[in-house]
Amino acid sequence: MKPTQRILWTLVMTFASLAANAGDSLIIDDRSSGDLGSNLGSSWRLVSDNVMGGVSAGRLTPTQHAGRDCLRLQGEVSTRNNGGFVQMVLELADGEAMDASAFDAVEIEVAGNGERYNLHLRTTDLWLPWQSYRAEFTATPEWQRLQIPFRAIHPYRTGKPFRADHLKRIGVVAIGRDFQADVCLASVSLRKAQAN
Repeated sequence: MKPTQRILWTLVMTFASLAANAGDSLIIDDRSSGDLGSNLGSSWRLVSDNVMGGVSAGRLTPTQHAGRDCLRLQGEVSTRNNGGFVQMVLELADGEAMDASAFDAVEIEVAGNGERYNLHLRTTDLWLPWQSYRAEFTATPEWQRLQIPFRAIHPYRTGKPFRADHLKRIGVVAIGRDFQADVCLASVSLRKAQAN
C-alpha cells in the first residue's frame, strides 16, 4: 500500500470508529463519484466465473436508473463449465480488515429486473475464493432500501463464524443459475439495524 493510500485508509477507519461511537451509519458508497470509485476511495470492479474457467459474461457501468445515480451490473450468468456468477465487488480496506463491529447491518438501495441476487461479504478469515457470507434478495423494478442484519448473513463453504471486525469485501452477485442479470446499486452503508 502506498503511503498516501495508507493515510486515506487510516482516515476512513478513524471516521468509521467516530461514526460508530456517535451511533451514525457509515456510508460505503452513495454513487456520488460518477465513476467506479466509492466513498472509501477504493473502486468497484467486475468479477466473473471466467477466473475459474466459467463462461458467464458481464459489464459494470456507472449510470442512472429511474432518476438515481447507480452502478449497474448486467450480463449473462451461465452454469456451463462449472461456472455460474458475475458480481460487482468492492474491497473495503485494501485487503486489510475493516472493523465494522459497531454496526450490525448492511443497507443497500437496489433496483433490477425482478431476479434474485446475493449480497456477499468476505472477511480476512476466508482464504478460498468460493468462501463467503451470503444473504439473498430480490431486485424489484422499483428502487428499494434493504437492511440486511449481520445475523441474517449465512456462511458458505466455511465453518468460521462471521466476524464484523474482520470485514474485507462486499459484493452484489448474480449467481447459481442460468439467467440475465440486471441490477442497479444506488448506495451501500453499514448501519445499526432498525427494530421491526
